[in-house]
Amino acid sequence: MSTENKLKLAIEELKKGNFILIHDDDNREDETDLIIPAQFVDKDSIKVMRKDGGGLIVMMIANEVAEKFNLPYLSELYQDISNAYPVLGKLIPDDLPYDSKSAFSISVNHRKTFTGISDIDRSLTIRRFAELADKGSVEDFVKEYRSPGHVPICVARKGLLDERKGHTEMVVTLLKMANLSPVAAGCEMIGEDGRSLKKKDAERYAEEHGLVFIEGYEIEEGAIEWLEC
Repeated sequence: MSTENKLKLAIEELKKGNFILIHDDDNREDETDLIIPAQFVDKDSIKVMRKDGGGLIVMMIANEVAEKFNLPYLSELYQDISNAYPVLGKLIPDDLPYDSKSAFSISVNHRKTFTGISDIDRSLTIRRFAELADKGSVEDFVKEYRSPGHVPICVARKGLLDERKGHTEMVVTLLKMANLSPVAAGCEMIGEDGRSLKKKDAERYAEEHGLVFIEGYEIEEGAIEWLEC
């Protein structure tokens, strides 16, 4: 299948609320993430990520959503408060083996959750965030959410794939191309050996479950054409 057709298919699946698999790059993390638009997440979606993915279930959001809700990158927050808490300054992730910047922000729970970790709780936290990202204000956000919580937030860089080539930027790029709320849920796929799932095994999983498997470079190529239109 051509890159153009695969990209179109991935976008169609996202619009339907289906999972897709994104592999970043053989020479980066070399990891595959199981991804679904946040607006479609329910308890069954969380179960799939928990059982078939196995990695950390996170929200991936556009930079403008983070700005709207005044959400910082954790590394920048640590730097800002390092005078009061020197240990946090020393924990800043400046030695990542796969990138120069971390996407992590704070973690949250919706206030209507109990502990926040159940499939039902996490699905509410994620789905409602997507709704607020489209129509809510920062006042709505703080009214409905508390932190820390059981759903970490990863924030895409403003320049998306021109600035950072992480899963977060890849996902947000696809969501924008699909005209969906720029918030996704995702998790890394882990193999039976306890390591990141090998790409060939992720491709096999996608084939067996009728899901689209797409590479980071294919998203980047499609994004360039999309921006030129």
